[in-house]
Amino acid sequence: MEKRKLSFWQIWNMSFGFLGIQFGFALQNANTSRIFETLGAKVDEIPILWIAAPVTGLVIQPIIGYFSDRTWTRLGRRRPYFLVGAILSSIALFIMPNSPSLWIAAGTLWMMDASINISMEPFRAFVGDNLPEKQRTLGFAMQSFFIGLGAVVGSLLPYIFTNVFGVSNTAAEGIIPDSVKWSFYIGGVVFLLAVLWTVFKSTEYSPAELEAFEQKDKDTKEVAPIETELEAKVNIKRQFNLGLLMTLLGSVISFIIYENELTKELYILFVGLIVIGILFMVTSRLRVVQIKNGFTIIMTDLLNMPTTMKKLAWVQFFSWFALFSMWIYTTQAVTQHIFGTTDTTSKVYNDAADWVSVLFTVYNGVAAAVAFLLPVIAKKVGVRSTHLLALCSGGIGLLSIYFIGDKYLLLIPMLGVGIAWASILSMPYAMLSGALPAAKMGYYMGVFNFFVVIPQIVAATILGFIVKQFFQNEPIYALLIGGVSMIFAGLLTLRVNNRTKIEIHE
Repeated sequence: MEKRKLSFWQIWNMSFGFLGIQFGFALQNANTSRIFETLGAKVDEIPILWIAAPVTGLVIQPIIGYFSDRTWTRLGRRRPYFLVGAILSSIALFIMPNSPSLWIAAGTLWMMDASINISMEPFRAFVGDNLPEKQRTLGFAMQSFFIGLGAVVGSLLPYIFTNVFGVSNTAAEGIIPDSVKWSFYIGGVVFLLAVLWTVFKSTEYSPAELEAFEQKDKDTKEVAPIETELEAKVNIKRQFNLGLLMTLLGSVISFIIYENELTKELYILFVGLIVIGILFMVTSRLRVVQIKNGFTIIMTDLLNMPTTMKKLAWVQFFSWFALFSMWIYTTQAVTQHIFGTTDTTSKVYNDAADWVSVLFTVYNGVAAAVAFLLPVIAKKVGVRSTHLLALCSGGIGLLSIYFIGDKYLLLIPMLGVGIAWASILSMPYAMLSGALPAAKMGYYMGVFNFFVVIPQIVAATILGFIVKQFFQNEPIYALLIGGVSMIFAGLLTLRVNNRTKIEIHE
């Protein structure tokens, strides 16, 4: 029994929900720093306020992946999560621009990102569930197309409201402009409607069918078990030792931070390391007494990642560190470095912030445009080389912003960033999906997103400190750091062994 090949329009329908997800995500990325700064946040405080997003993803994604692997309802396996997440995300999008204070805005970001993750995480596994291996690159490329398209409109909305419909992009101190408010309202509606389209226009294989597909893979391929009895014994000891090391390291560095009165944001990273270390040690003790539940499985399978996944993890880490530095600091870098202002009530500042929305629109538009070109290139030169070239083009784009003094010339670096963004959204998942066991597709896709959110936590923790301590609060240097990080991620792609086969015309 084999998975049937789906038509172009069937893949279109199953990916359409990403249009709404990225519509909301783009509004969050392009406007959250603006909202925080309007409500009184200082430049070096903004990264830590963004910490809600990656922390939420770190907790939510593997849990949602684990349970979506084990769910079956009248709506199917993954689709119930799409729907619940969309409803909660839409509510958060309506609340965010009406936040009366900075901390309410930060809390709403937490709610919004958790909800987006509930919808988004199962979408990656949805492709693995429904498509045969040779169509998965096309499936992820389709998702990239909708991500780019949704982000284009979502990023551009504040600019459109101001320059086409005449809605004000300025307001009294501490008040979010009407152009931003109406953009978030539209985003909430589009998010829900797009996800509903996928929920009702797509189908899923039954548990019995998925089991049959997995059995066929076991019968026809040499598939190594996820954990043999011998490996289980070794991993218990290894799990405890790793947990102990993480706990000690986090404790020592936290003490150094305390003794030297370093920025308090650094505690988040290293206290988090202590918490994870303790969880590993607790899990190892539970496994010694043969207690097996969702918690022990989730924590143990972290040590059993396929080799391809481990190598891709490093690529993802440095790619997303670069992206997060861009999302956090582009508004501040453009307003200060190009427009020469920090006054959030001025027309110059808000025009500059609107221009950032245009820049984000351009890179997302490029991503949508090249989404179906990347599989063609990958078929000729390989997925690995394609990803390397794309990441280097994005890194060069970020580095070049430092040398630009004209706002229109800023459009050029966004071309490279857009190519990198399209590749980041598709190529790693195409390389990964063939290396994952079908029964744990959702869980491991969730774990893979650890290496999307961990770099964001690191960025949110240290970028503010670095910019303040070493670069006199000049945010343009955060973009330089991001450019170097993205090029390094491209070079790390060369370490990944991948034999993904690609079919373009289905």
